[in-house]
Amino acid sequence: MTKNVQVSLALVAIAMAVVAALLAANRTPDASADASAQADTGQAKAAPASVLVRPDSHRLSTAKDTKVTVVEFLDFECESCRAAFPHVEQLREEYKGRVTFVMRYFPIPSHKNAELAARAVEAAGAQGKLEAMYQKMYETQASWGDQQVSHEKTFRGFAKELGLDMEKFEADWKDPATAKRVEKDRKDGLALGVQGTPTFFINGQRPQIQSLDDLKTAIDAELAK
Repeated sequence: MTKNVQVSLALVAIAMAVVAALLAANRTPDASADASAQADTGQAKAAPASVLVRPDSHRLSTAKDTKVTVVEFLDFECESCRAAFPHVEQLREEYKGRVTFVMRYFPIPSHKNAELAARAVEAAGAQGKLEAMYQKMYETQASWGDQQVSHEKTFRGFAKELGLDMEKFEADWKDPATAKRVEKDRKDGLALGVQGTPTFFINGQRPQIQSLDDLKTAIDAELAK
């Protein structure tokens, strides 16, 4: 084996290890054993529509019909979610008016600022700025994510930048009802077998997503039905 081949194989091994580490880090320990077994056996049981999309679930894009709905359970501190973010935005633009995209919170307990960030997005939504704060979180994640110190001051700064009524933002952000709203999404995710982020459901099914092409292919398949 030549030296160049040895180096190439070593780089591939490192890349695979990094991907595996990201997936492991973004798995939550309290997902049910039944859900894990279902994922392992490849069963394709559709998720209950009433749990997957609640009346108060946040729709980032809404289709003219209800033929195809993409639901993403996400964590604003998750690096994999951050990597998926521009692709999801691209798909939202490409399928505008044809596919409904729903965002649901799933903060991983081991992420220090994930739940705090989700509550900040929810509080911004009370002033019509949910999408703007959602985008802000991902665009700035590198500066506050994967840290064991609170970034409350950072998120408060985002609210100011977005021109929010700060008194209302603070009240909504710290309101126990906001925390319960975020936790409700997380509990629904656990009930649906979500074990890590991002997790996508397309019309109730959870396809194996490894790339943007996989997500796009799954969407196209549903549109073609």
